[in-house]
Amino acid sequence: MNARVRNHIAGRLSLRPPQAESLDRLRRALDAAPDMLGHQRDVSAILSTLKAEFPTLEDFEREFPSLCFALATGVGKTRLMGAFIAYLHLAHGINNFFVLAPNLTIYNKLITDFTRNTPKYVFKGIAEFAQQAPLIITGDNYDQTGAAVDDQSMGFAHDVRINIFNISKINSEVRGGKEPRIKRMREVLGDSYFNHLANLPDLVLLMDESHRYRASAGVRAINELKPLFGLEVTATPFVESSRGPVPFKNVVMDYPLARAMEDGFVKEPAVVTQRNFKASDHTPEEVEKIKLEDGVRLHETTKVELLTYARENGVKMVKPFMLVIARDTTHAAQLKSLIESVQFYEGRYAGKVIQVDSSRTGAEEEEMIARLLAVESVDEPTEIVIHVNMLKEGWDVTNLYTIVPLRAANARTLIEQSIGRGLRLPYGKRTGVAAVDRLNIVAHDKFQEIIDEANRGDSPIRLRQVILDAPSASDKKVSVQVGSGAAVRLGLSALTPTPLPEGEGLALPSPTSGRGAGGEGPVFTTEAEKQVARVVMEVIGKYEVKRDLVPTSSALLKPEVQQEILAEVAERLRPMQGNLLAGIDDATPALDLSSVVAKTTEIVVQQTIDIPRIAVVPKGEVTTGFRPFSLDVSQLRLQPGEREIVGQMLRTNEQFTLVSEIGLNRPLKNCPPKRPRTPLRGSEASASRFSGLRQPLGRPLWGPFAHFGRTDPWFTHDAHPTSPRWSPCAPGCTRQSTSAPAPPAWHAR
Repeated sequence: MNARVRNHIAGRLSLRPPQAESLDRLRRALDAAPDMLGHQRDVSAILSTLKAEFPTLEDFEREFPSLCFALATGVGKTRLMGAFIAYLHLAHGINNFFVLAPNLTIYNKLITDFTRNTPKYVFKGIAEFAQQAPLIITGDNYDQTGAAVDDQSMGFAHDVRINIFNISKINSEVRGGKEPRIKRMREVLGDSYFNHLANLPDLVLLMDESHRYRASAGVRAINELKPLFGLEVTATPFVESSRGPVPFKNVVMDYPLARAMEDGFVKEPAVVTQRNFKASDHTPEEVEKIKLEDGVRLHETTKVELLTYARENGVKMVKPFMLVIARDTTHAAQLKSLIESVQFYEGRYAGKVIQVDSSRTGAEEEEMIARLLAVESVDEPTEIVIHVNMLKEGWDVTNLYTIVPLRAANARTLIEQSIGRGLRLPYGKRTGVAAVDRLNIVAHDKFQEIIDEANRGDSPIRLRQVILDAPSASDKKVSVQVGSGAAVRLGLSALTPTPLPEGEGLALPSPTSGRGAGGEGPVFTTEAEKQVARVVMEVIGKYEVKRDLVPTSSALLKPEVQQEILAEVAERLRPMQGNLLAGIDDATPALDLSSVVAKTTEIVVQQTIDIPRIAVVPKGEVTTGFRPFSLDVSQLRLQPGEREIVGQMLRTNEQFTLVSEIGLNRPLKNCPPKRPRTPLRGSEASASRFSGLRQPLGRPLWGPFAHFGRTDPWFTHDAHPTSPRWSPCAPGCTRQSTSAPAPPAWHAR
């Protein structure tokens, strides 16, 4: 029965595999130790039973049973808490829950996510909560009414009550030995709310980001609630001490960041620098400006990639933003002034930067918070957020793609504090597009240090490398969506590019937008005619596969075909006839459906080029194969750019570059690591499909028959030992061509 409820909740909430596994482990724990559901129990006996069930469990570390579920950032810990509550209510009849938040940000976020009709409502899909949602009681409203403690029978009013409190506020209240406000007598309640909770027979404690307050005075006060058991969720199951991190002893589920990246539930973090960058050659101010400029280059490239992906796949558009980590409030103000000035990309980001720190008060603080909360909206103009140590746990956004840390810190701190806020995927899963699935950390002066830290044996992740080329005019990319000639002629779309900052727009002839090739205006001008024309084009699209009836586009003009199209269009328009007549006054001529169908079909035929089907059948004996060839490259003298931007993925150690000629290159496939391999880069990559760049003069290039139209520049071969740019594959490398085997001395992808 409990397994059935577990499967029901996992399906209804669309839990990811690690979330579903966590829920299953809670089910197993309660099935193995049912005494956890009552107050008359032996805690040590429960611990012994669960130790046999979960090898990683050593101790509860509390006076009551408490289990920790360690899930990587971005996997969905808040939704998991919702699944826990739904399961405990439906499978075991538990109605009272006490949720602890470590700070005000997460406290407000939890209240929002547990409130019905919000975008990230954690119980969406649970039918039992659809008619009567759980009652949410917070640290701000628990003492304002006695309704929170009224006794109500099962099946009426709110069966499930979720108390959400901010532990940091409780910590501040108990300083100096005082009692927290929740323990103080309230006349409207007839008792303290704390005593009311402590007397409940079925209270379960849930602790979000429990590593932040595990040994605090507030938690020691909360322990007196004597809950049935506790459930902790965190991404970092350890507490920092002077001797280093101390791991939790009550972990029953561990899903680290490395697994989350391998399974594709979060973005791939990458560290970025310029090729051959030396921080010692620049002043600190110059290093900061270079990092900011390169961060903006990555940001603009990502904007285009996201817009193109959304248009090509018919999904919501995602507006990316860049996060800059400043040293202090003064430094943050200086950075904001620089980025919004005309000296920085000609003032492109004026009004698009917000500063998030403690220096804001009153109306400025309210505006800052409002813009920060709306940063995911495509209608909100913010593209750069500057913060000073304020955006930590609880700030969950999916559109952070570029991080520029300008605060002095060691590599481990940079990794831990930087990537956590930007790992969430905007579409909930990987897309297969590198720029859409990657989080960039611009760290020119800490690049190698971060790579070394990520490659340590105890590091939870490995970062990818990114290399940027020198900035140039060709870096400016736009995503342009152009409608078909027929749609433009009918007035259904316009030839307009994506709006860009002043001076950077695409030079399309605006006077002919929405006009035909000869400059004629659109055929249809009223909304009713356009709506009919859209339906006609949809119906015509179905005839593309009816080769027997419509062998060519001109066959659409046959009277019998026209009658069929008219009949189907009329049938489709029947449910929306009322909308077609809306807003039409007596002066407007009646809509002639047959005329619109005929004119639309005529335009479609005029704007269509029939592509003949040609079948080429070989005669006689047919042989296929590959032949070696020689290519003289002695006249090529191509050089790479001087300011390539280099990136490396921290998990896979794959490198990639951003160059002015071709944008982002795909990475070189990893060979066995015994010998170094060097990816082609810059202008080398753009010409590699024609030549063996850096090949010793006079030596031929061998390989499969060349495909000059392809854009896959990566080659590795067993070159001459003195070759300065080519390195041999290590023994055991199996990177063979996917189309045909290459000669023995060469490896090609």
